[in-house]
Amino acid sequence: MKSPIIAIDARLTSTQNTGDTSYWRGLIWGLSKINPLPNITLFSDQPQQVDSPFPYVQITAPHSRIWSYFTFPRAAKKMNANVIHTQYNVSPLSGNAAITTIHDVSFFINPEWYEPKDRLLLTKLIPRSVNHACRVLTVSETSKQEIEHYIPASKSKITVTPNALSPTFIPADKAKAKTSLANKHDIEKPFIFAITSRWARKNTQLAAQAFQQSQLSETHKLITCGPGEPLIANSIHLGYVDDETIRDLYAAADCYILPSLHEGFGIPILEAFASQTPVICGTGGAIPEVAGDAAIICPDYNPETWANALNHLFDDSGKLEAMIKRGQRRIQDFSWIKTAELTMQAYEEVANA
Repeated sequence: MKSPIIAIDARLTSTQNTGDTSYWRGLIWGLSKINPLPNITLFSDQPQQVDSPFPYVQITAPHSRIWSYFTFPRAAKKMNANVIHTQYNVSPLSGNAAITTIHDVSFFINPEWYEPKDRLLLTKLIPRSVNHACRVLTVSETSKQEIEHYIPASKSKITVTPNALSPTFIPADKAKAKTSLANKHDIEKPFIFAITSRWARKNTQLAAQAFQQSQLSETHKLITCGPGEPLIANSIHLGYVDDETIRDLYAAADCYILPSLHEGFGIPILEAFASQTPVICGTGGAIPEVAGDAAIICPDYNPETWANALNHLFDDSGKLEAMIKRGQRRIQDFSWIKTAELTMQAYEEVANA
């Protein structure tokens, strides 16, 4: 039986904090806890920004697509890699060593969420990648079902390796978080928290619409962070924030709103759960799968429905406290070490195919 010699495309460990970044950082951390340590080399076109015991090789190319399709697989083959792990795109040069992670296929579910160029590339290239790959990983049972539906060639190849809470996410103390936000950002009024995005499927405007229509707009502020501008007048938008500030926002908020129309997983749900903050979310993609019974799940995306959920958030303190406790238990159902073990099984299968 061959031992896996693994080359990982680690470029996304160096990007802005997104779900993709969280996945790769969490997976690499989990793989570093496996004993004996796997034979893994990380490749990127950027300087190393993640601590790990694995060798890190920086190689460059004139264009990211050239890097993906030629530079990286050639470098991996040169080190005799029998497993080449990428995200979405798979180069034919990877041969029978290819394994790819596909987080979701929202570009098939609603193409209107994407710009025409991106939509065309994704709908054409991802099925080709699945055809070239020996194994496909995804982050939820929901995504697995959706990938199999839209890309039937994946059915015999796909394995669920779920996301989890980042090992570096240490929830802030609520009282200290409120003091910190008051000192740094002059945030003293109770608030509802949401994260903005330029992606249409993230549907962030719904958070503003629901808040404006709710009774909490009289007693609370809407605080947001992420790209773009304030969603509504008299709200506070902090733009991109550091890890400490976002932990403070989760902990100090009276509620976290996730209005996304579709998610392959939804790590912010776990971050809010860990911060003991109530979550209001929708039914898009894997959101109900991740939230379980620990969040208020709105049955539609009508702002009135979400405003009503905000209006009744504090009606029963006992039920609210029970929901928060269920959220604390829910995060224990996801583990990067378990995901790394499942990923290693896939690596071994590819190495010995």
